[in-house]
Parts: sequence; C-alpha cells; structure tokens
Amino acid sequence: MSEEASVSRRRFLAVATSVTGAVGLAMTAAPFIASFRPSARAQALGAPVEVDVSKLEAGAMVRVQWRGQPVWILRRDPDMLARLGDHAAALRDPESKESIQPGYATNATRSIRPEVLVVIGSCTHLGCAPVEKLQPADAELGADWPGGFFCPCHGSKFDLAGRVYAGVPAPTNLAVPPYRFVGDSMIIVGEDTGAGA
Repeated sequence: MSEEASVSRRRFLAVATSVTGAVGLAMTAAPFIASFRPSARAQALGAPVEVDVSKLEAGAMVRVQWRGQPVWILRRDPDMLARLGDHAAALRDPESKESIQPGYATNATRSIRPEVLVVIGSCTHLGCAPVEKLQPADAELGADWPGGFFCPCHGSKFDLAGRVYAGVPAPTNLAVPPYRFVGDSMIIVGEDTGAGA
C-alpha cells in the first residue's frame, strides 16, 4: 500500500469517526435538551383561558381555573354598580393603589368594562376561598352590607369590585389577573394586550 493511499485511508477513517461521534452526541444530547422544556401539563397550566360570557346573566358569576388559581367572572347589574360608591370610606384601599392588577383595572370598578369583574378568587390573607354574598343586607353580615365576598376563614370582606374592607386580616384587594375581551362575548384570561379591550 502506498503512502498516499494510507494517508487517504486515515483521513477517511478520521472523518467517518468524527461524523459518527457527532451523530451519537446529538442523539444523546437531544433528550437531555428536550427535558428543559416545560411539560405539556405545565404549559397547559399557564396557558390563557377563553371564557364565553355571552350567556352570563346580570348578577351571575362563573368560575374558571387559570394557572391553578380560581378566577371569578361576575356580571354586575346596574344596582351592583351603583352600590360600589356607597362605602369607599370603609375600604382599606378604595383606589387600588396597593393591590395587584393591570393598569387598566386601577379604577373604581377594577375592570375594563364596568359590568364585568374578573378577579382571582383567593383571599389575600392566607389564600382561603371567599364565598359570594352578593345581595345587600345579608343576614350574616348585617344590614349595612352592600354585597360582595366574605372569607369564612378569618372574616375578611371584599366589596363587589374585590376591594378589601379596613379592619380585616386581608392586606390587599383581590388580585385582578391579566385579561382582555375578544368582541362582546369572549374574555381571554391570562393574555394582556396592554389596553385591555
């Protein structure tokens, strides 16, 4: 065998070995790199949730899950909206300056559209689930109760905009998740275009 053929053979073997090694490395690394991606379940937990509110009657509420948290969507009737202004002095943060919500929900109704409230249904004290006490003058909460939510764990109270009353354990208003409207009938919880609508 000539020296030229021997060098050619060594180059071929070196290239073949390098290519085989690179393919083996890629096949070994692919599952490892894929393990860094979130699982389908984790992706689903963080995915936006579409909610059709076209059939939600005034005074009714629907519950959905987003990122493992309960989200409440309440369609407030004109009477409920009128009651929001009657008790601002009794609230801890009536203007929602210390609470978690997108900028478009920093208003008296804490919403994009006044008639639709979207909040995370978890008490800001220890995460208990408040119950809806939407009617005014509730027998359990007294004649001056304007309607809202009551946390049975430690007695925190929130009005129909999710604003917390003063003198209760909850430190802030109920959180408002990012959301937006698609037309008049669909809300997407978990997506925020910045403008809200």
